[in-house]
Amino acid sequence: MFGLEPALFILLIVCLIAACAFEFINGFHDTANAVATVIYTNSLKPTPAVIWSGFCNALGVMAGGITVAMGIVELLPPEVQSGENTQLALLLILSMLSSAIVWNLLTWYLGIPCSSSHTLVGSIIGVGLAFSMTDNREFGSGVNWGKSMDIGMSLLISPLFGFTVAALLLIVSKMFIKDKAIYQEADPKKVPPFWIRSILILTCTGVSFAHGNNDGQKGIGLLMLILITAVPSYFVLNQDMNYKELPALVQTFEAQFAKMPTSAITTENQSRVDKINAAVKTFKSLTASYSITTLESIPELERPKVRQQVVQILRNFDKAEFSKEDILKTGSSSNDNLEATIKKLSPYTDYAPIQISILVSLCLGIGTMIGYKRIVVTIGEKIGKSHMSYAQGASAEIVAASTILMASQLGLPVSTTHVLSSGIAGTMVASDGTKNLQSSTLTNIGLAWLLTLPITIGLSVGFFFLLRVFLL
Repeated sequence: MFGLEPALFILLIVCLIAACAFEFINGFHDTANAVATVIYTNSLKPTPAVIWSGFCNALGVMAGGITVAMGIVELLPPEVQSGENTQLALLLILSMLSSAIVWNLLTWYLGIPCSSSHTLVGSIIGVGLAFSMTDNREFGSGVNWGKSMDIGMSLLISPLFGFTVAALLLIVSKMFIKDKAIYQEADPKKVPPFWIRSILILTCTGVSFAHGNNDGQKGIGLLMLILITAVPSYFVLNQDMNYKELPALVQTFEAQFAKMPTSAITTENQSRVDKINAAVKTFKSLTASYSITTLESIPELERPKVRQQVVQILRNFDKAEFSKEDILKTGSSSNDNLEATIKKLSPYTDYAPIQISILVSLCLGIGTMIGYKRIVVTIGEKIGKSHMSYAQGASAEIVAASTILMASQLGLPVSTTHVLSSGIAGTMVASDGTKNLQSSTLTNIGLAWLLTLPITIGLSVGFFFLLRVFLL
């Protein structure tokens, strides 16, 4: 199938199964955060809570875009996606997934809330380092350090944001909502008042949907990375696009980009501008020897190279700091400027088949319904010395849902676990100060946060060289 040798095809299937397993584990590992509040406040019984959360996760995946997914694809070096050494590339991906799965399962077994996003980033950095150790490459050259830093910052800032804003939200709510019952420890034998129960169910829905929207994209990105790597001729470019328009779009972009005011090309933008111009030049050089009418008219070996140039144009334009006013000057109208051309160009490379989204939504949704109890107990009982109140649960989940959805719009993967658990810690401090925090639990969560990167990096490198001995 796809013209692969039997050994490579088997390796492809193993990688696809591993990616689905990662999403399945992600479901019961991370989504436990969403159901902890409704279960511990007795707003919903565990079974309907988990089923509802699983459904909302699946819905979030289907409703999500692919910006975060493409961010995951970009973390591995372009050479891995070139199709030049498919077996090596698949070994890197399998090593990455094995590392992430092992660490996720271990922290779940110990009942420690740990971020699957954090785990995945560490695993990707590890295989990037492993890749740079092969064929006399420069050490570290296999890691997209710029993208890794962007994601690392989002993983660092989001829990601090969750802690602070959830605490402030609880303080503000005390000013306006005077019902003392919602600030007291939830009674496990009583159903909360209808209005607060409705809010808690709504916030559980929001966190579950947001988790699917953000983390589901990571699963889509992983599956697309595997397919792009293993079968580049089929998946590096979107088969549903009109390829007669592609050369003209690049030409239009080149003409419009030349109209960019010189004042917009600052020192900070110069390197981005140089990369954009180089990518346009390389694209025209690559496609000069043949006429593009359909995807099939692009030689199979050239498709990864064509993709690489289009991606270079898209990403560097996105990161360059051009003002709206400068962009408007590149065309005669809002439908005829660089921004409009970029929107037409991006679907050629930034896409995912609907079948991939459905598969990920099923894995994440079903995973949510299994094995959630260990993390739920930690979130509900062990962050604070008292169980959470209705107001604490609602405050933490409102902040978590909004933070995660905002990150999805910005194309940044964030940790549901970190945002929600830090939000609950923030509400505990806002209620009774730091004396209400269980230091042992917070120490375990903090250690897991600190150790995740070095351990997953080490596991990835170790898995790669171990698998390489047996499979290469």
